[in-house]
Amino acid sequence: MSAMSPLPVCPDVAKSAVFPRSLNRLADYKEIVKPRISLMVLLTVSCGYVLGMESPAVSISLLHACLGIAVVAVGSSAVNQWIERETDGRMRRTMNRPLPAGRLAPSEVLLFGITAAVLGCTYLTVMVNVETAVMTGLTFVMYACLYTPLKRVTSLCTIVGAVPGALPPVLGWLAAGGHFDEGAFALFAVLFLWQFPHFFAIAWLYRDDYCQAGLRMLPAGKSLPHVTGLLAVVYALGLIPVSLLPSQCGLAGGTYTIVAIGLGTAYLIASMLFAWQETRTSARRLLWTSLVYLPVLLLTLVWDHQRLLDRF
Repeated sequence: MSAMSPLPVCPDVAKSAVFPRSLNRLADYKEIVKPRISLMVLLTVSCGYVLGMESPAVSISLLHACLGIAVVAVGSSAVNQWIERETDGRMRRTMNRPLPAGRLAPSEVLLFGITAAVLGCTYLTVMVNVETAVMTGLTFVMYACLYTPLKRVTSLCTIVGAVPGALPPVLGWLAAGGHFDEGAFALFAVLFLWQFPHFFAIAWLYRDDYCQAGLRMLPAGKSLPHVTGLLAVVYALGLIPVSLLPSQCGLAGGTYTIVAIGLGTAYLIASMLFAWQETRTSARRLLWTSLVYLPVLLLTLVWDHQRLLDRF
């Protein structure tokens, strides 16, 4: 009997096999770049830009700034996940990410992240200004190269991570032509303090995962009761007077002040309830309060700032 000749492969069948693989890779890279976090970053960048504008008209440089900073943020997320691929594999909520699950190669994700960071900073240098590019690059280094490795070493990593987390509105401020002055400091200080109750709520919810992965995030392991909640209260309390700094700098007026006090009070109450009874319900309440607080505060600040400019 003669050997049977191989059956011809139908082109349509071959294409149908390729398309799902391509879609799966796109889905994996979408998880690598974390688009929702990038959108929050761009919101704070845009608010900082509007507040730092020297003229009442929004320039095309805002679009350039958002594009360049978004590309660097994508690179930062990729490098972060490359560094944490082993610890991600030990946690239930992250073990199915593309790197620990083996769907993407570590080398390609690292190359993707570094390339994105370099391209983004170069774009900002050419299309916006050197100050914005340098600070964006510094933000990338502090987040990916300092904060991420320190998570395995000390719980003080939260303080280090809060610095790059508070810089996006400053990047927007610089992109608009602003300088390192009291206005930039006010924006930085508000976001710096806002992050701590937010981070503490997340860390408490996933404390067992963090402990299993060897990450020293408060309150990984069996910490003293109410310590994490009390720390959240301290930072939420400090945030109330700090959130009034934009008004003191002339960036906003009375409307912003009222809203800032109201939001700060709500954030403080949520932190106190979490400190009083540390449960998943109170932690999630604090987390959602933080997610409402920031965009409402920033949008009110921008609106009140524009209203003041229209008066004059």
